[in-house]
Amino acid sequence: METTTTQHDAILILEDGTQFTGKSIGATGTATGEICFNTGMSGYQEIFTDPSYFGQVIVMANTHIGNYGVLEYDNESKAVKISGLVCKNFSNIFSRKRSNNSLNDFLLENNVVGIQNIDTRALVEHIRDNGAMNCIISTDTESNDSLKLQLKKVPSMQGLELSSKVSTLTPYFVGDEDAKYKVAVLDLGVKKSILNCMAERGCYLKVFPYNTDAANILAFNADGYFLSNGPGDPQVMPQQITIVNALIATNKPVFGICLGHQLLAQSLGLQTFKMHNGHRGINHPVKNLVIGKCEITSQNHGFAVDENSLQNNINVEVTHRNLNDNSIEGIRLKGMPVFSVQYHPEAAPGPLDSRYLFDEFVAMMANGI
Repeated sequence: METTTTQHDAILILEDGTQFTGKSIGATGTATGEICFNTGMSGYQEIFTDPSYFGQVIVMANTHIGNYGVLEYDNESKAVKISGLVCKNFSNIFSRKRSNNSLNDFLLENNVVGIQNIDTRALVEHIRDNGAMNCIISTDTESNDSLKLQLKKVPSMQGLELSSKVSTLTPYFVGDEDAKYKVAVLDLGVKKSILNCMAERGCYLKVFPYNTDAANILAFNADGYFLSNGPGDPQVMPQQITIVNALIATNKPVFGICLGHQLLAQSLGLQTFKMHNGHRGINHPVKNLVIGKCEITSQNHGFAVDENSLQNNINVEVTHRNLNDNSIEGIRLKGMPVFSVQYHPEAAPGPLDSRYLFDEFVAMMANGI
């Protein structure tokens, strides 16, 4: 199916003054955020609706975006979470039989500003070499000085707490009420597919807002606790670290992913840091050090656990490492049913190599450890 769009001139300006000009996609207007790139060749809808991307402008490294349209079922949250979109070739023709909308209409409905027809290879290389930075996209191409002033006011991702922008406001349930296991989920910006992966494995989930006090979470009397993915800097979330400590103290299984992994690490005395440009894509190689096997993983994070903080911490074991840069991808607390990974084992989008981690979490609950 082909749709028609009205294209306007558009401009992309990076924090360091680098500029690209192209044509608009989605809504007209101006968008700001931290620019980062994703190397995945598919799964753009899941990426755009992933709460972990809140506050970020996404550069899609794949040449063609939009050619299979969108399907509501593929949303990872209720709305688009990215701040803006950058791509090379944006397709107004979509051919997937199940699609019920074009990507451009989807962006318009969610008021997302984007830019196309730029050299994304050059842009990705620039970000790779110079690091993540803020940017601005606008269809107002006549006032560069004004756009640059607006860009200067955009806060750095470092030091931002963003879970409050994407977490549920009220608790809700997922799965069969009569399921064998009860899991309490701390929603820091959780993806639908992660919840589904646990529900499919016989878990009944109660999803709690990010700032729920530990007593209310413990009152659910869960068999295990899950710390979700999410956006922002984990170093500015002391309340959540207090919650995590309370959950660990129950001696019940605790499983963290992404931001949940970083908060778990901090609760165990480790530190986190902002990466040069982060990991985002569906082809990142990770080695499981426990069993000696490798897996191809789906990733989306700009912060990571600091290697140096491990030196004097004898209670934490590194279980997974990234084979591209040797960064920490997984940890566990020795002698306790507490573990976490930096990447996204649900892999929506991506390969399914890492879904065994959900099985391990369920096995811990089954064994009462």
